Amino acid sequence: MSARKLFGTDGIRGVANVYPMTAEVAVRLGKAIAVHFRNESSKTKILIGKDTRVSGYMFESALAAGITSMGADVQLVGPLPTPAIAYLTTGMRANAGIVISASHNAYHDNGIKIFGSDGFKLPDASELAIEKTVLAEDPPQIDSDQIGKAIRIDDAGGRYLEFLKHSFPRDLNLDGLRIVLDCANGAAYKVAPWVFKELGAEVILMGVHPDGFNINKECGSLYPDSVSRKVRETRADIGICLDGDADRVILIDEKGDIVDGDKIIGLCAIALKNRGLLNNNTVVTTVMSNLGLEIAMENEGIKLVRAAVGDRHVVSEMRKGNFSLGGEQSGHIVFADHSTTGDGTLAALQVLAIQRRERKPLSEIAKIMTALPQTLVNIIVKEKPEIDSIPGFSDELARVVEELGDKGRVLVRYSGTEPKARIMIEGPDEKTIAVYAERLSEKMRASIGA
Repeated sequence: MSARKLFGTDGIRGVANVYPMTAEVAVRLGKAIAVHFRNESSKTKILIGKDTRVSGYMFESALAAGITSMGADVQLVGPLPTPAIAYLTTGMRANAGIVISASHNAYHDNGIKIFGSDGFKLPDASELAIEKTVLAEDPPQIDSDQIGKAIRIDDAGGRYLEFLKHSFPRDLNLDGLRIVLDCANGAAYKVAPWVFKELGAEVILMGVHPDGFNINKECGSLYPDSVSRKVRETRADIGICLDGDADRVILIDEKGDIVDGDKIIGLCAIALKNRGLLNNNTVVTTVMSNLGLEIAMENEGIKLVRAAVGDRHVVSEMRKGNFSLGGEQSGHIVFADHSTTGDGTLAALQVLAIQRRERKPLSEIAKIMTALPQTLVNIIVKEKPEIDSIPGFSDELARVVEELGDKGRVLVRYSGTEPKARIMIEGPDEKTIAVYAERLSEKMRASIGA
C-alpha cells in the first residue's frame, strides 16, 4: 500500500475508483476504523450513511466488508444528510459514524468522513492513527468465528426528521408559508421536504430526483439562480438551497435575492443575542467571511472569531470558547445547542423561526450588513508549494497587500479537497479588486498552473 497521505481537511476525498478513493482502500479503511473504535466491553457498532452518488454503493459495501471482517457490526442507514449521521451516531449509541459523500462536488468525486461516538468529526490524531493502520504492510486479521454482521436500519430517516422538527419552536408553525426547496438531487431529497411539509408549509420541490449522476449538477447551494427564478415565478416566501450532503444552505428571500452564509450567521447571531442565547456574545466564522460581517457584528456588540476554512475548524473554535453559533460564508451553519456539525435544513428552520417570531420577510431581517466587494478566483494547480515560495507570485502578493492597505484584504490558500488554489480579495470597489485578482492569478498560473 502506497504511503501517501489519505486524510485532507474534511476526511478522504477524490475521484471515485482513483486512489485513494478505491474499493481496496475502503476495505482497509473499514478494518482500521473497526480497530480504532474497538469496544472491549460490548460489540462494536459502526453506522454508515451516504449521499446519492452511484459510487456510494461500492464504498458502502467495501467499508462494511472491512468493518465486519474485524469483528464489528455495521448499521446501514442509506442516503441521509451528513448531519443526520452525526445525530444518529450518538442517538443510536454507535461507536462511530461514517459518511460517504463528496459534499458539493460533482458525482464523479466521492469522500469518506468519520464521526466519533460524540457526533463530532475526528481530531487529527485519530485520523493519523487510522491512516497508519490503513497504510500498514500487514493489515490486521481476526478469526472467522469473530466476524461481525451488517444490518439495515429502515427508520433512520424518521428519527432524524423528528429531531429536526423538535429543533423548531413548539409554539410556532409554517402554516401559510410557500417554500421553494432545492435538495441538489442529494442526500436530503427524501427527508427535507417532509420536515417543512409536516410543519405546515406549502413546498415547491426541485432537485429531488437523484439518479446517481445528477447530484449537485446545476442545482443546490452552488447554483441558487434557478431557485431565485422559481421564488419570483411562484411568489414564494423563501427559497432553500441545500448541497449534496445537506450540511450547508443558501437562502433566497421573497424578492429572489441571495442570502449567503455570512448574512445567515449575522441575522441569527443578532436574534440569539436579543434573546440572551448567544453564548459570550460571540460568533465564529472563517477567514473567508466578508469584512462587512465583522463590522456589522461589532456594531451589534458581538465579537467575531475567525477560524480556518472548514466547518470542522469552526466547530473546534466553538468548543474551545463554549460558543453557540458559528459558520461559513458557503453556508455551513452550526448551532451548538442543536447539532455537532453544519446542518443546512436545521439552519433554514432557525431562520424561519426568526421570521415567524419577528413577523418580517427574509429580505428585511437579512439587512444586517453591507458586504465589501469581494472576488474569489480558483486556479487549478499542478503542485502546492508554500505560498511565500512561489516564484514571482509572492512578490506580487506583497505589492497588492501594500496597495490595498486598510481598505481591504487578500487571502490566498489551497483547497484541502481539490487541486486548486483560491485567491480571495476584498476591497473598495469591484474594478479595483478585479485588477488585483487578475495580477495575482496571472503570476500563479505562470508558476504552478496545471
